[in-house]
Amino acid sequence: MYQGIRISGFGGQGVISAGILLAYSGMLEDKEVSFFPSYGAEMRGGTANCSVVIASDEVTTPIVSEPDTVIVLNEPSLAKFEPLVKPGGLLIVNSSLVNSKPTRKDIKVLYVPCNQIAGELGNAKIMNMVALGAFASNTGAISLDAISRALPKVYKKLKPEVIELNIKALKRGAEIKLN
Repeated sequence: MYQGIRISGFGGQGVISAGILLAYSGMLEDKEVSFFPSYGAEMRGGTANCSVVIASDEVTTPIVSEPDTVIVLNEPSLAKFEPLVKPGGLLIVNSSLVNSKPTRKDIKVLYVPCNQIAGELGNAKIMNMVALGAFASNTGAISLDAISRALPKVYKKLKPEVIELNIKALKRGAEIKLN
């Protein structure tokens, strides 16, 4: 099993923290992982993306040039990263902020209203967890349980009620399935 993932969005959307959480979750499931962040010139509000590899065998490079899955959280990320998805791969689109439609016909596309769901749950900052829930349930690369167990380890300062809110966001995202 090998899953190369690219997550992209604006700084402040939790792109990097989502990547760290995925990598840590993989370690909890005794998988081989790598995490490689990339920032734009500015942090908050600038572009950010990261590559994560979750594999059953040794990871030979942290660079994910042709990802199995791309999660785009904003409009500019769709244009930049849609071309990189490997044929047959999955593109998860935050339909709350991305108005354009992907043009490729050789990939699967899953529209997830991340910001809308996070708003319904009462905290806009958990929109990245909605995307991770959709990723986990549609790829099987990582379990929701592993992500849930990783949350208090990665985010040590979060209060238990905030951890629970993040888990709710994961579960809501997991309900959104490919047709």
